[in-house]
Amino acid sequence: MVEKTYDSLKIENIVASGAIAESIDLDMVSEKIKNCELNTKRFPGAVYRIEDPKIASLIFSSGKIVLTGIRRKPDLKKGLDVIIKSLNEVGVKTLDEPEVAITNIVCSYDIGKYINLNKVVITLNLENIEYEPEQFPGLVYRIKDPKIVALLFSSGKIILTGGKNLKDIKRGLDFLEQKLESIM
Repeated sequence: MVEKTYDSLKIENIVASGAIAESIDLDMVSEKIKNCELNTKRFPGAVYRIEDPKIASLIFSSGKIVLTGIRRKPDLKKGLDVIIKSLNEVGVKTLDEPEVAITNIVCSYDIGKYINLNKVVITLNLENIEYEPEQFPGLVYRIKDPKIVALLFSSGKIILTGGKNLKDIKRGLDFLEQKLESIM
């Protein structure tokens, strides 16, 4: 069996979340850390942006964190290390073993050919599909296993979201391409 290549598969965003401390004084952190903003009227957490790697993090007083904007998996650890070091430098006691895991990977893919979205709607299982071209030009296809949501565009471009790892994204893509091949 020939190993399939996913040449046009590109990670657009990785989201990770978890706990990094028992609690965090957001007022103190936002005053002492550059690029860390707190506006509790608009949002209950602090927004801390780092440049290398480029990541936006949402830090909560509960010690929980959400990281977004990550483009490569190795950048997650690197970025988390930078954030924890910054917090430690201003006196925040962080967990010895932060419990942060990937919760969502968003990828783009180009199937390389036109997709007739109307034909997809007519042919495939309607309970997994949302398509209202007057509202949005893409077709939303919900894959049950792995649990992936795919946005299909007639240009052949596909956005895949909901995967926690690239293996699931690729499995979802294989399932989708198999479904599309049967009607194209």
